[in-house]
Amino acid sequence: MAEPDKGQPQVERLRDLDVVIRELGERLRTAEGYLRLDELVERHAELEKLTADPDLWVDQDRARAITGEYGKIHEDIENLAAIRNRIEEQAGLVELASAEPDGDESAGDLVAEIESESISIGAALDQLELRSLLGGPYDESDVVAEIHAGVGGTDAQDWAEMMLRMYLRWAERRGFTVELDEVTPGQEAGILSATFIVRGRFAYGLLASERGVHRLVRISPFDANHRRQTSFAAFGAVPFIEEDSEEVPIDDKELRIDTYRSSGAGGQHVNVTDSAVRITHLPTGIVVSCQNERSQHQNKARAMQILAAKLAERQRAERQAERDALAGPRQEVAWGNQIRSYVLAPFQLVKDLRTQHETGNVDAVLDGDLDGFIEAFLRWQRSRSQS
Repeated sequence: MAEPDKGQPQVERLRDLDVVIRELGERLRTAEGYLRLDELVERHAELEKLTADPDLWVDQDRARAITGEYGKIHEDIENLAAIRNRIEEQAGLVELASAEPDGDESAGDLVAEIESESISIGAALDQLELRSLLGGPYDESDVVAEIHAGVGGTDAQDWAEMMLRMYLRWAERRGFTVELDEVTPGQEAGILSATFIVRGRFAYGLLASERGVHRLVRISPFDANHRRQTSFAAFGAVPFIEEDSEEVPIDDKELRIDTYRSSGAGGQHVNVTDSAVRITHLPTGIVVSCQNERSQHQNKARAMQILAAKLAERQRAERQAERDALAGPRQEVAWGNQIRSYVLAPFQLVKDLRTQHETGNVDAVLDGDLDGFIEAFLRWQRSRSQS
């Protein structure tokens, strides 16, 4: 979207602004398409009825899921409506300013206001378009983030602490909340590691792009000879998923229950009644049996307890495997594995080695201005998946 030239005559600036406003309207219609506004409105109406149910909180887990989904959808619909209202308002102001004589001072102020607001609306639409790049199953989740110092001694530990501050500032800029769970201090300065949870919509989807080894090149403040030092630290991110209840629901329809006569010690009931129980969980193939209790009812109850424990353990193992996969491959925090370089000397440059996105404003990046790198990665990732 081209911005109007402020050196142009007022009538030409207004003509260009009219084109800009129309382009913003087209971008909004596109956003409403990929965000599936029609479906959102329909689902919003369904959830609104559910939230009005006086018995909603009888099942608290279900209630939290419903109200959480309702809040997100309501936010999306309101956001789209607000942007549409802003575009329509600017279109009306363009029409109003066009009716004023060229060179009129108040009209000139109005034109400047429209130009400023158009840029702001464009930035809001940029954020919506970024959303289209976040479609993974966990992208909307909170995130557990970790930082670990790598090769580089004290400089690497100092770099790890600088990275921690960088990500905390990024989260603050985004309006996310952070829970700092663990920080292990370095031997002389900085930190060896840190673990923190970032809570906010799309926190995982955004920070997953930062996973990998980060390299810092600078004049070492810990070297008496002021030599240039290269140090490394790693950033990791996995979705933060609240632990499921240890009680795994078991559908009776998924069970095959067989009874047979006990073969071991059991007093007078052995080989007299079919009191032993074998239960097969058909979806997983897990088989458990019990014959030590005195009655079939007791054996079945005990077998069900064992089955529930095995299913819970299986669920935990699957969850951990899934998290390990989401965390990505583990690499040595050293030369050759970096995803991004931060150079403070002899020149200033931050460059992502995957996307080639770069900036010379190192101070801004270290203060949390990471959105340009994150967006570049998401677009690069999509282009690779489509090629």
